[in-house]
Amino acid sequence: MVMRGAEALLRVRHPAWGIVPPAYLVPNDGDPRFPPLSDSVISCAVDDWHYFFAQRGPIETAINLPITFLQEPDSISRLCKQLPDNAAFEGLIVEINSTEIVRNLNLAKEVARQLRSHKIAISIDALGAEWLSLTGLCNFPFVEIKVDRKFVTGCAEDRLKQSICRRILDLADSYGARTVAEGVETWTDFLAVREMGFDLAQGFLFAKPMSAQKFAQTCWAASQACLPPPRSLSRAELGFANYTGTLVDQHEQPVRLRSVRAE
Repeated sequence: MVMRGAEALLRVRHPAWGIVPPAYLVPNDGDPRFPPLSDSVISCAVDDWHYFFAQRGPIETAINLPITFLQEPDSISRLCKQLPDNAAFEGLIVEINSTEIVRNLNLAKEVARQLRSHKIAISIDALGAEWLSLTGLCNFPFVEIKVDRKFVTGCAEDRLKQSICRRILDLADSYGARTVAEGVETWTDFLAVREMGFDLAQGFLFAKPMSAQKFAQTCWAASQACLPPPRSLSRAELGFANYTGTLVDQHEQPVRLRSVRAE
């Protein structure tokens, strides 16, 4: 196994309350403060990409955005203008919640088509029971499907969860999309998702939130371990890492890790 990339997750460091999770600080989609917050998340993630690049080389980066942000007339152009102007930058993954994707499927497909020409790809985040709504599509411009943690955590001993995971894996395979198992917290679950055929696994089994500096050190340590450096491996052999961004203190950002199945 080796880490493959980073997912930036929003956190705010409050002087009295400590780390404040998104559920307590992210405004509703219609709130006028939401677009500037999304712009700040994008800017912070791009700055961190440059930091990680300087520390250990290019790394795949993912962020979470609501589909309403991408509905704004100039949102795509603003997003594209912030991307790294560096030949080593392979692209940005934008994760959108599966419920939003299903409710706005035509819009999501159109946005995904527009973004792919700008090195930006859409990932369907936390897919669960909604998977049936994605069957039989004539085109599928999404590069990745992440299976909801509630169907992954404990899947090693739950045949129903395994059945749902396998159906989503078959769906992704029919469209040529990459798959990520979210919420892997035990080795038994990791072995189960590897056996089922997930491309990547993500969860606290690999690491708890950590600072950006520690994340860069962890990536470097992984690349210096017994495995070859990530650039010498094929995409299917790689794992994916993810980290969490703090707007208040962006150089002490908590990070979580994702890893792929090990052959």
